[in-house]
Amino acid sequence: MNVHTPEIDSKPSSDEARAALEVLRRFADKAQDTEIDAVDPALALLRDGAGYPDLSRIFPQDFKVDSAYRDTLPDLQNGPSSLIRGENRAIQHVGISNFRLPIKFHTRDNGDLTLETSVTGTVSLDADKKGINMSRIMRSFYVHADKTFSFEVIEAALDDYKSDLESFDARIELAFSFPVKVESLRSGLWGFQYYDIALELVETAGVRRKILHLDYVYSSTCPCSLELSEHARRERNQLATPHSQRSVARLSVELKDGECLWFEDLIDLCRAAVPTETQVMVKREDEQAFAELNAANPIFVEDAARLFAEQLQADPRIGDYRVLASHQESLHSHDAVSVLTEGTTFAHDSLGPKLFPTLIHSH
Repeated sequence: MNVHTPEIDSKPSSDEARAALEVLRRFADKAQDTEIDAVDPALALLRDGAGYPDLSRIFPQDFKVDSAYRDTLPDLQNGPSSLIRGENRAIQHVGISNFRLPIKFHTRDNGDLTLETSVTGTVSLDADKKGINMSRIMRSFYVHADKTFSFEVIEAALDDYKSDLESFDARIELAFSFPVKVESLRSGLWGFQYYDIALELVETAGVRRKILHLDYVYSSTCPCSLELSEHARRERNQLATPHSQRSVARLSVELKDGECLWFEDLIDLCRAAVPTETQVMVKREDEQAFAELNAANPIFVEDAARLFAEQLQADPRIGDYRVLASHQESLHSHDAVSVLTEGTTFAHDSLGPKLFPTLIHSH
């Protein structure tokens, strides 16, 4: 049977609460830690100086950081291995992605272009290291930001942050949209075609590889649909049109040592392989010419992969390469895709579930 007394059931008054609090404070100030823990560890907060301080809410604009103060700042990222969480394993790539800044690039005709560039920089991390200082990767790039970029400049930046972060393997990727002036097929108009390009420098076990990626957007007319359309015209006097669709090929090439492959050179190789590049400025005569050009170059996705490979294979500046092609069908609700690789650099059994969906021209 529970017995309730009026004294216990009634709510204490404010005076009674203040008196009890004063007793608890005196107890906390004089008691040992073990005594406090036996009652309630929260009582330690009642000791003199243990309460939450009254912090300033005004931003100190005149506060200056000196080296002595900087040395007191906590640095958990570069902490000891005892702070590692999870499996104590080496990490192949850790760093930053989509760090953006304007970078100057040299063109084949001796002009310079400053383009907004997305930078990805990573290094390897030993098993016994907690983490890296990410900002050092960014600082390394700002040291070289005023230079006209080439693979040699990227190598200098990689050397800098590899040294700063005491890492063995490293990788840098610069991604940007590269404009090229393109003339229409017949009208004489011109406009700018934009190409998604990425430069990648990879160092693994002391070996460096220079890789150039390019997305090339073209029209693909289905050879089967073209023949069926012509059959309907010939046999039944029935008007029919073959289906064609916007298509994207991503060419990735490894440059041989000492070789220079301009962005424009790789674009020219693509045009030689598949001349039905999408158009920028179009009048009626250009649209008719484009229809004729597509009819002269019908192409399956398998043909595309082999035609691009034919051009890459013949260029002495190019070592390993990979061709990804995606024909985004107007006949079907799915895409037709192909992958062709040469050498070990791009040979992977698993391509990942998101690779082909990235072959979408979004400009």
